Amino acid sequence: MSGVSRLQYPTDLRIIRVMCAGRVDLKHIFYAFSKGVDGVLIVGCRLNECKFITEGNYHALNVALLSKRIMEHIGLDPRRLWIEFMSSADGVLFAETVKKMVKTVRELGPIGNGKVKERLDEVMRLIPYIKIATREKLRVKLTDPSKWEEHFTKEEIEDLFKNVPSYWIDPEECRACMACLRRCPVGAIDGGKKLIHVIRQEECIKCGTCAEVCRFGAVKKLVGQPVPPPPPEDMRTVKKAAEA
Repeated sequence: MSGVSRLQYPTDLRIIRVMCAGRVDLKHIFYAFSKGVDGVLIVGCRLNECKFITEGNYHALNVALLSKRIMEHIGLDPRRLWIEFMSSADGVLFAETVKKMVKTVRELGPIGNGKVKERLDEVMRLIPYIKIATREKLRVKLTDPSKWEEHFTKEEIEDLFKNVPSYWIDPEECRACMACLRRCPVGAIDGGKKLIHVIRQEECIKCGTCAEVCRFGAVKKLVGQPVPPPPPEDMRTVKKAAEA
């Protein structure tokens, strides 16, 4: 089980439950914070007691540890995010956990709508990239609690945000096959038949799908360098027809 708690001062507490903690995703946590929720509580089955034999609680643990590091990086106190493991019979423990969380979050006060809100929106946009970049660590089964704190390091998260890639379509190599346009999950690519494709950078979520599906190597991954400007509209006709 898992929950997202919304605290409305001074007494209101709301908890939303889903079937399994293994379904908890970065987007659930940061969406809640971006919408003004001041504290998020994830409650999963006790470790090594997964009811569905999927050990989704270990996945939830990794997601929470990664989220806390990201929160720290953007200036959002990680004490706003809690993860606990218990059984459905642990009613007293659950009540005590909620009480402690509410006390902590109230002491921290509301998140507000300043720079942290802008940073949260940016994190939301980069979640596909973050999940791809950290996917191996998100699969690790952390059985040793002493390793939880440093599973994701501050330096690792700093590098993660410092080296956010950009994707650019080389107009000299684009064949207007439309594969990237069709597969882009957010519709951030502009193009058409015999028309050189262009990635709208402000809409790109850095998932890399366009680079994976391009058969001609026209989509380039750029890190630490500016994205070249798109070709003028009157020069977007492809020089070579797309191969079959």
